[in-house]
Amino acid sequence: MKQSLPQKVRSNCALRLRWAIVLALAASGCAVGPSFKAPAPPSVAGYTPDPQPQVTESTPVAGGETQNFRPGGDIPGQWWTAFGSEQLDALIQTAMKNYPDIAAQQAALRAARANLRSQQGAYFPQFQGVAEAQREKISGASIAPGFPGFISNVFVANVSVSYVFDLFGAERRAVEGLRAQALSQNFQLEASYLTLTSNVASTAVQLASVREQIAVTKEIIALQERQLDVIQRQFKSGTRTRADVLQQQSNLAQVRVTLPALAQQQALAEHLLAVLTGRFPNEGAAADVKLADFTLPLDLPVSLPSALVAQRPDIQAQEALLHAASAAIGVATANMLPQLTLTGSRGGETLQFSTLFKPNSAVWNLTAGITQPIFEGGTLLAKRRAALATYDQVGAQYKLVVMNAFQNVADTLTALSNDAVALNAENDAVAAAQAGLDLLQRQYDAGAVNYVSLLAAQQAYQQTRIAFVRAVASRYLDSISLFQALGGGWWNRNDAGTLRRASIH
Repeated sequence: MKQSLPQKVRSNCALRLRWAIVLALAASGCAVGPSFKAPAPPSVAGYTPDPQPQVTESTPVAGGETQNFRPGGDIPGQWWTAFGSEQLDALIQTAMKNYPDIAAQQAALRAARANLRSQQGAYFPQFQGVAEAQREKISGASIAPGFPGFISNVFVANVSVSYVFDLFGAERRAVEGLRAQALSQNFQLEASYLTLTSNVASTAVQLASVREQIAVTKEIIALQERQLDVIQRQFKSGTRTRADVLQQQSNLAQVRVTLPALAQQQALAEHLLAVLTGRFPNEGAAADVKLADFTLPLDLPVSLPSALVAQRPDIQAQEALLHAASAAIGVATANMLPQLTLTGSRGGETLQFSTLFKPNSAVWNLTAGITQPIFEGGTLLAKRRAALATYDQVGAQYKLVVMNAFQNVADTLTALSNDAVALNAENDAVAAAQAGLDLLQRQYDAGAVNYVSLLAAQQAYQQTRIAFVRAVASRYLDSISLFQALGGGWWNRNDAGTLRRASIH
């Protein structure tokens, strides 16, 4: 039986549509622009020019133990537990749950994932449904003179579909870029966790250190107050001069004047610790932490230089941004090339609603078109050049982030070795100052030395005691810095309430 004309048209359109799909699928493997490759890790054998010692010096005091460096050692996910402080564990868990920046970074990650999912919708045809009803009065004069006017009703219902074939990978590159941005945000979240936990641990140690410095200073003040009482009694008995009393009062005042500065350091640490744990500074007392509550980690993992790039979340975040910049070049390039679009609709159109879905009311159309930019004033070329320049910019920033990371590790490793030497020296200085002060005190009481000599010994002892406390704290602080510089072990973290690295799909 001979086909009707509409059937022939439909058959020809269907054949053309099939060929268009075949051509589009054949070209679907082509995505213009560079295919991103992660930069190779720096080809360096170590972190410092000279080989680092495998162990540090030791001092026979709490916090003065020998620390062993373990090249290639892995970092625990909850690295702060190496300091053996239940107070620190509790503070960090509270901070991870309550610090607002973590919630902000988590929301930013959810937004990045939603943007990625939104862009992936471009892979699918877009369907739209339309239903219209129109009623109007038409003048008969517009048809013929004397023709009576009449009222017309028009009912339309159809479904339209449109699809832009991704011939040159513009949509795939756009999705690739958003996937990289989501991954970058994921690593920014991990970097926020690392920064937060490191700040809480460092602030807790600093708070414990300044409290001990205050305690030492108050001990010295109490000793000098007792000394002042002795001198005043001796002055009344005629064995000391008025100058001796004034000198001791001046010495006592000089020690007392150091207390406000230490008290301010304590207040700043308490305020910061409150905010880091999600509280206002006036809400509740600060944590009761002491240096004696911390255990110095004896085994310190030192990641291999080749592994550092993969471990540092800031490096991984910057690498993902470099990937996004690479994908943007592909998008800008594809926008300069032809686009194939297929649109169509099917539905019904009638003057009576009752016949809207009858076969004789059916209408449809099918359109395929190719769009090729010809002249846009250099806009598209300039955008591609901008994308190339942006890629170079992000690449330079990536290199700087890597270099800074290696510097962090190098600085911390040398600091740990020097800290141990400094603590040993400070311990010797305290012992010598204590022995010298005891000797001069006995000689002064016997009248064998003048007060100036005793005053100098007291000041030296005070300074060495304070310096010793700071030296102990430095060993803890730089141990914290090493865990932070090596990436914090986020890849091993499995504690509740934290977000591990997620696959971005």
